[in-house]
Amino acid sequence: MKKSLMSGNEAFAYGAYLAGVKVAAAYPGTPSTEIMENCATYDEIYAEWSPNEKVALEVAIGAAYAGKRALASQKMVGLNVAADPLFFAAYTGMRAGLVIVTADDPGMHSSSNEQDSRHYARFAKIPMLEPADSNEAKEFMKAAYEISEEFDTPVLMRTVTRISHSKTPVAMEEPRAVTAEENGPVSFQRDPAKFVMVPAFARLRHPIVEERLQKLARYAETTPLNKVILQDTRVGIIASGSAYQYAREIFPKASFLKLGMVYPLPKQKILDFAGQVEKVVVIEELDPFFEEQIRLMGVEVHGGKECFPILGELTPEIVRAGGVKAGLLQPEADPAPAVPGMKLPVRPPGLCPGCGHRGLFHVLNKMKLVVFGDIGCYTLGTLPPLSAMDTCGCMGASISVLHGAEKAKLKEKAVAVLGDSTFFHMGIPALLNEVYNKGVGTTLILDNRITGMTGHQQNPGTGKTLKGDPTSAVDIEALVRGLGVEMVFTVSPYDIKAVQETIKKCLEAEQPSVVIVRHPCVLNVKQKDTPLQVDKEKCTNCGTCLRIGCTPIVQDEDNVQINSLLCIGCGLCATVCPFDAIGVAGK
Repeated sequence: MKKSLMSGNEAFAYGAYLAGVKVAAAYPGTPSTEIMENCATYDEIYAEWSPNEKVALEVAIGAAYAGKRALASQKMVGLNVAADPLFFAAYTGMRAGLVIVTADDPGMHSSSNEQDSRHYARFAKIPMLEPADSNEAKEFMKAAYEISEEFDTPVLMRTVTRISHSKTPVAMEEPRAVTAEENGPVSFQRDPAKFVMVPAFARLRHPIVEERLQKLARYAETTPLNKVILQDTRVGIIASGSAYQYAREIFPKASFLKLGMVYPLPKQKILDFAGQVEKVVVIEELDPFFEEQIRLMGVEVHGGKECFPILGELTPEIVRAGGVKAGLLQPEADPAPAVPGMKLPVRPPGLCPGCGHRGLFHVLNKMKLVVFGDIGCYTLGTLPPLSAMDTCGCMGASISVLHGAEKAKLKEKAVAVLGDSTFFHMGIPALLNEVYNKGVGTTLILDNRITGMTGHQQNPGTGKTLKGDPTSAVDIEALVRGLGVEMVFTVSPYDIKAVQETIKKCLEAEQPSVVIVRHPCVLNVKQKDTPLQVDKEKCTNCGTCLRIGCTPIVQDEDNVQINSLLCIGCGLCATVCPFDAIGVAGK
């Protein structure tokens, strides 16, 4: 059988295609973004970027209600946003299969917390699968739709960063034969007692959910998704996903119970496995989700969270150290010597050269404002030397947190900062709340004309869909005015004077105000002007230009220098230089 190297995210999309998915929706979020980008490459799948994860899941639910298989995907914090429809869909069930992929981020490579989404399966009382490589990602997607339709339930599919972004071989299959009926229109089958979750009907659905969970538990006992690998019976390891791969590497001779269906757990299968081995070890990333349930079954666990950490993602080295701590491995008598090498300097993340956000944060730092921040590239404004962000929690929180602080009579002058995509995601209701409840906050919308942080995905303000088709672009100014904001301004982040004067004007007004700081993402437009250079005769080495934190600008012995290979010629450094020492060569 022909095989192809695929990332887990590519394989999820391929599996969705093979399963006959017709509608897929998501909001981009690392490490899940590429799932929907790859779904969009299949002509048979309608794929869209929705304004947020709640809307995306509701779109998928609507397709599944109508009778077409559907997919929603998001990172783990996106599942928090989508929790409301997740829970009602768990009660209603579907007309066709619905799978919800949630990508956890152990180690917080690009996230604000280390959420373990397995708890959502238990909370919503729906099944969850977790593949251990890309081929399983493909196969588990196909299995998930069968489970969804057999048990009339949404199915959660958990992945983690290493599974989503690592590439392993995937068995390729013949293209699907699509029937005319499959592509044709569908009629909605009315059933208010199933789909209308008023209390009277919801009370009738709850017993069905509980009965379904019992059926799923029985299914978990026999499904090949959960498999026993009996080898050396002195140690039996229970694991899933990437943790299983690390454990197989470190304990190649041990016996394993590999869980592919991670909720509900196969209780009898676990008890039988425990009876076949001398010691049961549970290895899992993040929370003791398996461990706690297995201990409640009366199984003694010899290695759990007391040996394998609850923080961060696992690695083979961490699993080996846990095995030593659990008494399963001997410490290495002669550990490999450290590889000699030069000590590399720490390179913290920073805004790109020429980034339009830099000018704004330079002004905010200069004005010494309290800055309530949000999720996006601009969160890097927190770091020195810009040092101009004081809070950051979740999408859209900046406006609401500012409103609450001001209602608490905050003494300092403060602003809220968020991007255009984040504004569409969750900022709109927060700004509406500000207006409705007579707030006086100043909101800065950093409009870089794209969803920048996750790799330049389209959004309602760009004028293009995920498929690249032209569509209407939201006019942010008109939208903000429609919400009731009367003070609305648009400025360029490179016009330092205009930015500062506009923000000052807004802060002095006793009413809600919005400043749209607009410039396209420099990586997206790929526009490069003539690089700037420093006139050594004029440069006094005062360091003012260094305070904008632009990476091409570096300290030399007696002055600063600009790396012409990195500089895009935006001119911000020339604007802030008090001695007119920076300019285009020859001018």
